[in-house]
Amino acid sequence: MTTQHHYGELYTEFLRARKRVFIDTKHWDLPNTEGMEFDQYDTPQSRSVVVHEFGQVLAGIRLLPTTASCGCYSYMLRDAQRGLLAGIPPHVLYEKAPVADHIWEATRLFVSPEVEADRRIYVQTMLLSEMARAAVAEGATHVIGIVPAVFKRWMARLGMGALPLGPKLEIDGDRTQAAVMHVAAVAQAPGKNTTMH
Repeated sequence: MTTQHHYGELYTEFLRARKRVFIDTKHWDLPNTEGMEFDQYDTPQSRSVVVHEFGQVLAGIRLLPTTASCGCYSYMLRDAQRGLLAGIPPHVLYEKAPVADHIWEATRLFVSPEVEADRRIYVQTMLLSEMARAAVAEGATHVIGIVPAVFKRWMARLGMGALPLGPKLEIDGDRTQAAVMHVAAVAQAPGKNTTMH
């Protein structure tokens, strides 16, 4: 949030794109106003990674340290385990949710429906690469999050290793699973100037 003024309307467009994806398309019951989706994890502690083309948001993801704290909330997987989130079951993780400087959480991952089919893998790869670089720049070695249940095939296609952290679950109509991604190796690859911190 401290650097969003460097990017014009990009952060606002990112929140608008999230509304189009998660509320208008997926029909998730999430807070929104003035065409933007947001929640209790969109704080100055979070980082937003946005892939865009001439200001049009193609994809995005939110990063939050597992050491985050805002009122009674920490980060999504931990708060679900603590019974604070109605939409995610407390048994989302096999073990106690980590709280460590080197582990960050990724949430609200999306690729815009407007991205053509032949460009989606390229955009996904760019998003995950830039997510890894942004996380490592903050001192992370690993990123945890809820990913598609077919994540091993999906992550391998994107060139990133991942391991399951919880059981396969149906969440908001998606077959998902908590996983941990080792981001350090991916972050070393050269990237483009697509990241908004």
